[in-house]
Amino acid sequence: MSNPEQVMSEYDDDEQYFIVRKRALPEVFHKVVEAKRLLDSHKSITIQEATDAVGISRSSFYKYKDDISPFYDNARGKTITLIMQVDDQPGLLSKILSLVAKSGANILTIHQTIPVNAIAMLTLSIAILPTSGDVTAMLREIGELDGMHYVKILARE
Repeated sequence: MSNPEQVMSEYDDDEQYFIVRKRALPEVFHKVVEAKRLLDSHKSITIQEATDAVGISRSSFYKYKDDISPFYDNARGKTITLIMQVDDQPGLLSKILSLVAKSGANILTIHQTIPVNAIAMLTLSIAILPTSGDVTAMLREIGELDGMHYVKILARE
């Protein structure tokens, strides 16, 4: 079996991706994403106007624009697998599935363990379609449900 350093060195640094919580990123990244959102939502706005509106320089925008985007932008057309720890509570699975449906994503697989001490593990594989809504908002709403202990992204394909 290869050691982790050898395996990692085989990957091209430009092709490695990380899922990082928003709070761990420098503010400039948040502003680049916001400027990109402004440009996408206002077709008549210029890059200078967008960067002025969010308070960054054009050079900062150009430096990072191709390297950062919200998770849901990169997830479209992909499959994500979520793992959740949930209370054994009537209707909770239905609420989770309703939020997935509301976002326009498609459930591929569902697996729930038998509850132990009134807590179950739930694994969902979800197809994120080009027409799906904001996946980040969907994950946030699922995580805020009463009876949800946690929701984590297990895999993204």
